[in-house]
This record gives sequence, structure tokens and C-alpha cells, in this order.
Amino acid sequence: MLSQWSDKDAEAMVASYAGEGVNRDVALRVYTSRLLGGDPALVLHGGGNTSVKTTATDIMGETVDVLCVKGSGWDLGDIEPPGLPAVRLEPIRKLIDLKVLSDEDMVNVQRANLLDQSAPNPSVETLLHAFLPHKFVDHTHADAVLALTDQPDGDAICADVFGTRMALVPYIMPGFALALKCAEIHSQNPDVEGLILLKHGIFSFADDARVSYERMIEMVSLAEARLEAGKASVFAAAALPGDVAPASTVAPILRGLVSDGGGKRLVLDFRDTPDALAFAGGAEVARYAQTGPVTPDHVIRTKPRPLIVAAPAAGALDGFRDAAQSALAAYAAEYRAYFERNNATQATPRIALDPMPRVILVPGLGLFGLGASAKAAAIAADLAETTARVVARAEAIGHFESIPEADIFDVEYWSLEQAKLGKSAEKPLARNIVAVTGGASGIGRATAAAFLAQGAEVAVMDRDADAARAAAAELGCAAIVCDVTDPGSVTAAFETLAATHGGVDMVVSNAGAAWSGKIGEVDEAVLRESFELNFYGHQRVAQAALGVMRAQGTGGCLLFNTSKQAVNPGPDFGPYGLPKAATLFLMRQYALDHGAEGIRANAVNADRIRSGLLTDDMIASRSKARGLSETDYMEGNLLGREVTAEDVAQAFVDLALAEKTTGAVLTVDGGNIAAALR
Repeated sequence: MLSQWSDKDAEAMVASYAGEGVNRDVALRVYTSRLLGGDPALVLHGGGNTSVKTTATDIMGETVDVLCVKGSGWDLGDIEPPGLPAVRLEPIRKLIDLKVLSDEDMVNVQRANLLDQSAPNPSVETLLHAFLPHKFVDHTHADAVLALTDQPDGDAICADVFGTRMALVPYIMPGFALALKCAEIHSQNPDVEGLILLKHGIFSFADDARVSYERMIEMVSLAEARLEAGKASVFAAAALPGDVAPASTVAPILRGLVSDGGGKRLVLDFRDTPDALAFAGGAEVARYAQTGPVTPDHVIRTKPRPLIVAAPAAGALDGFRDAAQSALAAYAAEYRAYFERNNATQATPRIALDPMPRVILVPGLGLFGLGASAKAAAIAADLAETTARVVARAEAIGHFESIPEADIFDVEYWSLEQAKLGKSAEKPLARNIVAVTGGASGIGRATAAAFLAQGAEVAVMDRDADAARAAAAELGCAAIVCDVTDPGSVTAAFETLAATHGGVDMVVSNAGAAWSGKIGEVDEAVLRESFELNFYGHQRVAQAALGVMRAQGTGGCLLFNTSKQAVNPGPDFGPYGLPKAATLFLMRQYALDHGAEGIRANAVNADRIRSGLLTDDMIASRSKARGLSETDYMEGNLLGREVTAEDVAQAFVDLALAEKTTGAVLTVDGGNIAAALR
């Protein structure tokens, strides 16, 4: 591991923040925090913490000593000065004289000494930082250090690697007791350059930002050098089927099982990196993968253990489903038993979390992270991959060992750790995976935005790859190339969605384009081209989505953009209206044939919407032909109001939320009796 320190970059950050009134100490603290947070081999997803002891001016204009320490909710990789709330140093240092301090009192006293009461809660390890005498203190969960400490003889290995340069601290749950123990051990070894917290992580410190940071890098490098002497190949491979089923067929099955068992849907994130494949496919996976987390900090996002299922053989997915269902039932039963036996020892009983796994290992395929959102699933997958790397390196030099079960439970059900996950109410469409075809512009883009606003996980599907990526980047969602006129493209799009997210719950089949011409004169090729997009495109999308929904077994929702042309044809617009009319009845056929499976089908009938179908040039032409202004044309409805793409998008959302409505058509046109339906 190499130092990333740059004098030029450090001074540039100091100069930049000086203009905002941020002092040099805090600016350098931000700089080195980002260096640490930018390396996933050191910290991931809010892990680790840093601090600096400096001075600040209070509301009375007096200069006071403060500890600026990472605040809850901030990530070291992109931390800003507000992510290092200032706590009055002397009052919290006095806590070292106490013998006992509850978590609640610890949080209260830390918040009471914040200079800014609107600042985030200081780290749960604030007192550990405060009790150490050094100006700069850095803490990470470095992979290499964990691989050394997560051993039955981790203390002896670390003593051999680090000698007297680092002091060893036995495992103690983070909080006041750990802060006291670290202060005690440091006082007995005042010349050490840092602390190794067994089965937890590493601290480095100094009175200079660069020295503290580079001590961290050097110590982690020493650990890496020791690991390089280990075995090159660790996990003996288990026997696998000759042909393993792809993730696109396995993921919906697993998603359906965990969603049904937990009462709520979960989103999946698939990984098939070499580390993931070797870890999941090892012959002894039931031993090393069931031991526990590589650092306690991970447990709130990964659960104590992953679910391990059988390798899925292609062409035998019914058998895989049955075996996975049995494995999940056993996993849930064991989790409940784990909760009961550990909860029985608690002075204050805990409330059980759901028993569904957050990591699934699939031999021959890789691993899945699971979460209530795509972000949460990705975090679980990242941590699972980190676990795979750490365990492999630990097994290369010895035998991986986690903390005892009781300690795992204490961290998983620790209120200060659970607070990191947040308790805000979920939005109405949270946990739902939604695909929107023609999603890069017009109605499709507005619809994608509307579903995102309701908490859904959205994939923008469009035949234009660049447009799809641009729209997705701006909206903050996934982009998938999908040409609905190409059966192979549609199949690939839904395979990609299933593999990357775990499945699909709702589809807005929106892609379309308009052709015009008198029906008695139009060339048959034009009519066929329109049907290919405006009818068969909808059928391909619905059929592909249906296959995924059936594999999940949790129902679903198909939404079609049929347009007013389906029921109120316009002159010279037959090539567009005829396939739209067929699509209206296609929707009703899906409602009829698949309602018993919990799959709803509904449509939106819209008119005169500025979008890819009705361009400004078309509006100008049609308004001129009718002797109207463009405004009068667009507002030529009973309400006298122009209907927007956002109005149509809201109609799709309303139908998605109408859980007891199927086979319905919702009109969005400002009022047109000729196009009205019940």
C-alpha cells in the first residue's frame, strides 16, 4: 500500500477551505480522511473514523479546545468540514475518571458539548479519540489487518508483525469501555505509533496529519507483507454442475423467496468477481462463511451469516427453487433461535429484526447482496466481497475466526449501530423495481422521475444507449439498452435487469412512435412498421416481464401507454391508432389471463402531450390545419388546460398504487368525451 499524500493537493485544500473560514487543522483532517476513505481496502460505506484536536470560537467569541470528529452519516471518502462536528474537548476528556457510562449518557454528553447543536451525532468512538493525547487520530478497518487479527492466535501474529511499534487491544465492543481500555493500554505504552484492535481494526496517531496518515499506510503495508507469505490458493473448489444456470434466472427465484418470507420485497445486487466465485464455491464454505463478520461494524448490513444455497443447474430450476426454499427456512429458523438465545441474556429485551439474509452465496455463480434499496443491496454486496477477500487472506496464513456469537448479537442489536441505518418511513413504492421503456425522453422520462420520487428502483430502457445513459445519470437510476422492435434486445434487457436488481415488479410499456396516412391509401409496409413498434413492442416487453414476475411469484403490474387513438381515432392517423387499439385489448387480455397470479394490467389513455410523439412541429401543423393557435389546440379540452408529460406520469404512478385495480384505462386528456371510458 502506497501513500497518496501530495503536498500540493494538501495545501490547495487548506487554501480552498480558508476562504470558508475553516482552519488549517480541519482542512488537513478533511484531506487525509478522504485519502483513507478513497481506498476500499481501508474503509467502506461509512466505516472508520478520524479526528483532530484544534480550537474553535464559541458563541461568546471565546477560543475553546475542541475535538473535530467524524459525524454519523458521513463517509470518509467525500467528507466535508460539516462532517467533522466540533465537540468541547475538556468536558468529554473528564469522562475518563468515570468507571461506568451508559450508551445513552455517552451520546447525551457528547451532544451537549457540541458547539453547533444542529451538527450530526459525533462518532460512537468519539471518547476513544478524545482520551488519546495526539492531535490527529485515524481509524480504519483495513482488510490486511483484519486478516491478521481474525485468527485464534491473532495477538501473537500481530506482536510478531508490528513489534513494539503498535500496542494490542483485546476485543471490546465500541463505546465507553473500549475507550477506557485503549487509554489504559496507551498510557502503558506511550511511545507506540498506533493501536491494533483485535478482530476490529487499527488506529494510528500523531501530532501531524501526514505522519498519522502515513503511519496507517505503513502499518497496513506491514500486514500485507506478512500475508504475502501465505498460501496462494486457499479455497478448494466444491463439485459443481456441468452447466450452471445464469444469474438472470436464479436471481428472481431467490428474490421471490426472500420477499415472500420477510413480508417485504428486497432488491438484489449480484457479484461474480473471482473473489466472490472462489468464496461461494469453496468445498468448506459452510465452515468459513458461517463463522461471523470480519469486523463487527459489518453485521448491521450483512447479518451475522450469509445464506448458502445449492449450485443451480441449468434446466433444473424447479429443483433449485425447492432446495433454496428449504435452505431459507432453515436459515430463518436459526436466526430466530440465535435471537432468542441471546436476547434472553439482555437486561433490556430487544425487538427481533426480520430473519431474511442480506447476503446469499450461490456456488458456481457468485454472491448476492440484499437490501431494501439498490443502494443498500450494493453495500451488502461490497461488504460480502470484502469478507471474501479477508477470509481468504486469513485462511492463507492460518484459520479465520470471528468474535463470539454473543458479541455479534450485541453489535447487531446495539441501538447506536442501528441508528446508522436510519428509521425514516419508506415511500409508497420503495422496494419495487420498475422498468420504463422509451424512458430517455418525453413521457417515459417524466414517468421514470415520478416513480423514483415514490421510492421505486427504476431502470430507464431505451433503444438509444447514449440517451438512456444520460437520462439515467441525471435522474440517478439504472440505464438499460432496449429496442422493443428487436426480440433479442428485449430478452437481453430483462435478463440484465433480473441479474443486476433481482427481478422486476412493474413495467411501464411506453415506447412508441406515430405514423400517419389515410388507411385506404397507406402502404402496407408503413402499417407493419407501426404494428411492430406500437403493438408487438408492447407484447414483447410484457411477455418478458411476465416471465420474471412468474419466477419471483410475488405478483406484478403491467402498465401500457395506449393513447386516445385506441378509442377515438383521428383522421389520417390509422397507422398509429390501429396498433394502439390492439394494445388496449392486449392489456385487457393480460389482466384476464394473469390476474390469478397477482399480476395486474392497466393502461393510460392520453392526448395532446408534448413528447416524442407530438413534437412542436406537429403541434404547429395541426393547430394551423384547424385554424387554431398552438395554445388553443393544446388546451382544446373540456377543462381548457394543457396536459403535460408529468400528468401522464402521475397517472401511471396512480395505477401502480391501485393494488385492487386491473383491466382499467385511465384517461388523461383534460376532457374529451369521445375518448372517455368508464
